[in-house]
Amino acid sequence: MKTIRPLKVTFFKVFFLLAIVLCNTFCKRVNPIENSLKTQSFAKNEREETEVYFFTRAANLSKSIISKSQIAKQKSSDVIIQQLSQRIEFKENQLLEEITRMATLKLIVITEINATHKRDLYNLSDAKGNEFDDIYLDATKEALNNQIELFESISRETNDKRILELILRYLPEQYKLLRETERVKKQNV
Repeated sequence: MKTIRPLKVTFFKVFFLLAIVLCNTFCKRVNPIENSLKTQSFAKNEREETEVYFFTRAANLSKSIISKSQIAKQKSSDVIIQQLSQRIEFKENQLLEEITRMATLKLIVITEINATHKRDLYNLSDAKGNEFDDIYLDATKEALNNQIELFESISRETNDKRILELILRYLPEQYKLLRETERVKKQNV
């Protein structure tokens, strides 16, 4: 009987450890909904990241162009540049309003992280006369080019109907403003 007792104790220890391991494994599998919700709530897919980048970048570019145009309306001595800046500001405000509305519907918060934009504004504020006009036209031309490139790239990367409609509505206007800015730049040279 003495030899049976250590065998029983060892058997119960192994059985007890096996029961704990199985119970632990089973408990992890029992709640797959909770486990999947934990991973899904913080996981973003590539499409969502692309859309967040698009809305943030497009809004920042629009804000930059609007700020430059507001300064140009006040500082430029050329009536043609004042009128151009007024048209650009109007169109960019429309675009910014539409982008902000769409971002809000998608629960995207647009943050402004744009140090280049601030530096461009300081350079623009410090310029005078014809130098101001040249700096404004060059900066606006570059910003419009960046905006057009952004629109074209997102149109290739997304299949979101609303974003594509936005691009179809505003991309031709951006090209028109870019051509007009280039034309005014050539006239001022």
